Amino acid sequence: MTSETRSRKRDAAATRAAILASAREVFARSGYDGAGLREIAAGAGVTAMLVRRYFGGKEQLFAEAIAAANSAPIIATEGVLKDEHPGAAIAQALVQITEPGAKPLDGFLILLNSASSVRAAQIGRDVIECAPQKTVAAMLEGENVEQRAALILSLVAGFQMMRQAIGLSALADSDPKVLENLLTPLFERLVKEV
Repeated sequence: MTSETRSRKRDAAATRAAILASAREVFARSGYDGAGLREIAAGAGVTAMLVRRYFGGKEQLFAEAIAAANSAPIIATEGVLKDEHPGAAIAQALVQITEPGAKPLDGFLILLNSASSVRAAQIGRDVIECAPQKTVAAMLEGENVEQRAALILSLVAGFQMMRQAIGLSALADSDPKVLENLLTPLFERLVKEV
């Protein structure tokens, strides 16, 4: 392989990464229906035709943007779910990432701002079922692991929406320790199936 070929591959990888980063930003801000390939392309410094060449179209790009946004989980990790007190670990991580002034996570914003689109919901469901839900379920023991994993993810997303997106004062203005203490037994029950 010549240095010119390696350089082109490196540029291709950088271009793909730039498109994906721009897509995450645009989908998080505008949702699936409000995002356009031209806007995403402009954010990456490329043309819409190049976006199509790398990703095939908006649906595939949306799926990859959600997958990328969920590729480095904060809560659904082995360290958190296998902690001696997983309910407390989940509650603490969740309260921390949703503290007032914290920037909402891209994956959450992408799904929240795209929820009204039937197609985006289908794509989001497929990505969540194949990655975060499957990952969490694999770390759980006992019965009904898929349902328990889905409930854990639902509690996380619901809390994020009410505390961060809506700013429900009972959550946004609350002492973080109070929230952690209230959330801990809920997550503990789902993780350990007590």
